[in-house]
Amino acid sequence: MDVVGRNIEKLRGHVEIESHKGRGTVIAIRLPLTLAIIDGMLVRVGEEQYILPTGSIQESLQPTKTDISTVAGRGEMVNVRGKILPLIRLYREWNIQPDTEDPCRSLVVIIENGGRGACLMVDELIGQQQIVIKNLGEQFHRVRGVTGATILGNGRVGLILDVDGLLKMALNN
Repeated sequence: MDVVGRNIEKLRGHVEIESHKGRGTVIAIRLPLTLAIIDGMLVRVGEEQYILPTGSIQESLQPTKTDISTVAGRGEMVNVRGKILPLIRLYREWNIQPDTEDPCRSLVVIIENGGRGACLMVDELIGQQQIVIKNLGEQFHRVRGVTGATILGNGRVGLILDVDGLLKMALNN
């Protein structure tokens, strides 16, 4: 138990042991919330960098003009090998200046959650890394499409995208 206790203390946590003769022992391990770590793909839209959970990414591709269409009442769609998926342009949602507004000159990342999918338009895939999740606090609790934040290697804050929230934006629910 000493080894476990020392390792938990290294993580800035602590172990509480409460024992009662004839009734049993309760062991509580407390770890700080900042230890929530996910695998994420760092993507760039304009000057901003965002993190997509890798478990929600199916693939990325560069669509052609024949892959892009507009469906009445549903907006822009991308044909991915016969499957029609809505196109999400984050720069429009969040007022960001992208490198290009042409999806055929950018990349789309196919995201999925709960059997629903969409294409997220990004300027660049930067790379995969493990991300420590930081809570955004109450004032940002209801920001649709964002689930948390992290401090990037360059010291800037990167928002962690909420795939379910992005899909709801794309599907207008």
